[in-house]
Amino acid sequence: MRPANIITAIADILAGVAISGYFLHTDFQEYTLDQVLPVICLCLATIGLYGGGVVFNDIFDATLDTTERPERPIPSGIISRVQAVILGIYLLLVGIIAAFSVGRFTGWAGWISIAIAASALIYDKWGKHHKTLGPLNMGLCRGLNLLLGISVIPDAVATWWWIGLIPVLYIAAVTNISRGEVYGGTTRSIKVTAVCYLIVLAVITAMATLHHRLPVAAPFLLLFAAMIFSPLWKASKNPTGPNIGKAVKGGIVALIAMNAAWVASFATLPLAIAVLLLLPVSMILGRLFAIT
Repeated sequence: MRPANIITAIADILAGVAISGYFLHTDFQEYTLDQVLPVICLCLATIGLYGGGVVFNDIFDATLDTTERPERPIPSGIISRVQAVILGIYLLLVGIIAAFSVGRFTGWAGWISIAIAASALIYDKWGKHHKTLGPLNMGLCRGLNLLLGISVIPDAVATWWWIGLIPVLYIAAVTNISRGEVYGGTTRSIKVTAVCYLIVLAVITAMATLHHRLPVAAPFLLLFAAMIFSPLWKASKNPTGPNIGKAVKGGIVALIAMNAAWVASFATLPLAIAVLLLLPVSMILGRLFAIT
């Protein structure tokens, strides 16, 4: 299920909620259960959707992993393929049901969750094998996840839908270099990823500036930049499999810093700090469980 990655998916939801304006100008002590429950349900939804998606990724890769990654749960015999299928279906259903509980059938959340599940399964089975469409497919899953958070206020989706394109670009960039994790990458793919990273940073910086919150968002943006460019720079000097793997891992974990920057650009500083506090949780889980 990639627990460390699931924490980054929860950060996506919280960033989306902040972008929607749900928490704007509201003191944390004023929240009632009715206000917090939709956010909790969306977090539960992303846990199920992300977890189910990566379980099916391992299911479809089980034969290949026997050769390339025999330590993974299915090829190592820790869990059977049938057990994994049952777990994957269960997680996806939990994610979809939790999303539909927010706004029922009149809101966006449930339908976005179905789109996420479909996009994840398409990537797991077919998308990853396409050099261009694969990274975009994976990015779409993350972009829809951010929209899932924004959908806590259905009308906000119409206003901020385009922000969902930024995670698409970012994850496409991470996925672009991840192809070199086993046998090594190329300098060209690393340069393409670097350009995409710069575009993402520029957009978030522009939004922070437009909302007159750049001084608040700046520390989060600097942290985000350091987390993605430091391992990428090392990989560019020596694009071996292990170095590429570290760059991919850095790109995934840095999602939390990126989401904290989104929150700082749209909402309150305490909420941005709360999202950033998910970072050490993800890093600890990243030492215990596989990220890629």
